[in-house]
This record gives sequence, C-alpha cells and structure tokens, in this order.
Amino acid sequence: MAEAERIIGTPDTPDDSGEQTSGVPGAGEQGAAAPQRTGRGRRIAVLFAVAAFAYALDLISKMIVVAKLEHHAPIEVVGDLLELHAIRNPGAAFGFGAAFTIIFTLIAAAVIVVIIRLARKLYSFPWAIALGLLLGGALGNLTDRIFREPGIFQGEVVDFIAPKGFAVFNLADSAIVCGGILIVLLSFRGLDPDGTVHKD
Repeated sequence: MAEAERIIGTPDTPDDSGEQTSGVPGAGEQGAAAPQRTGRGRRIAVLFAVAAFAYALDLISKMIVVAKLEHHAPIEVVGDLLELHAIRNPGAAFGFGAAFTIIFTLIAAAVIVVIIRLARKLYSFPWAIALGLLLGGALGNLTDRIFREPGIFQGEVVDFIAPKGFAVFNLADSAIVCGGILIVLLSFRGLDPDGTVHKD
C-alpha cells in the first residue's frame, strides 16, 4: 500500500513556501508568472493608449493650424496673454537649437526606441502614463521632422501656442514636458518603472 502511494503520489501538495502547487512540474511557477504578465500587459496598453491619444491630438491640431492659421494674423484667445500664432520651427522644443535640426531628429528617434525597450519591464501605472506622454510627443514632432519641408529629417515643426513673453510651442511639446515633470516626481518618490519603491 505504501509503495502504491509512492508511485501515484498526491496531486496537490503545498511547497516549502506554503503555496499550493499542482502535481504538474512548473505549474506553480506558471501560475505566479501569469498575474505579472497580465499586470505588465495592462501597463503597456496604458502606455500606448496615452501615446496614441497625445499623438493624434498633436497631429490633428497641426493639420487644422496649417489649413486655417498659417499665413494669417494671430488669433487672440485670452487677450494678448495667449494667442494662436502658426510658425515653423526648425529647432527643438520651444524654438531652441534651430541649427541642429538633424541632431534633434535623431534624439527624438532614440527616445522612442528607449521608451519601447523600457516598456518590456514596465509594471507601474504612473510610469506608463509618463512614458506614454513622452512617446506621443516625440512621435508628433518626429512626424514633422520626416514629412514637412524643407526635407526628410530636416522638416520644420509646426508651433502655434503663443503665451505672451514665452516661446511658441505645440501640443507635442506640452506632452513631452508633462511626461518629463511626471518622471521627475516619480523619481523623487522613489518609484521605479518596474513598480518597485526604493528610499535613499
């Protein structure tokens, strides 16, 4: 009888950690990994959803600006404190570095690649939002760099939001800045993209 029990074995026995595991080898590990994969999948979905929303908003706004505002007088939104004024910007965000268009194009492309690679170990919802904003903004301005005049990788970005006494910018710039600020705040709180929290 004892020999038969040894041959048949028990189908469900607790392991050393106290967790219930099945008689199938590796089943406990697969069960533990499944919630992690699901959690990461949701965060990645949030990242790309935020990126798609920011990108679409930027793309649509620029299409409207080019069609309706370019080569026209600025439109006052809040008196002279905030205007809609269409310009073409060869430089980086907020008009900096007009002589380095190609360099900024390469930087934007590199940022996109880094964000996509980082998404593989993403388990934090706030980080998903922050990286989504960065990705959407970078894609928005990179689209201008590739498809607008004067040529591929040298295209000028469409800017149109013009606060008084400040540089003219667009919604992609806003998404990049908001994503950057959120990343700084998350870093100060000690929250990493993989969901771990550390305190220095």
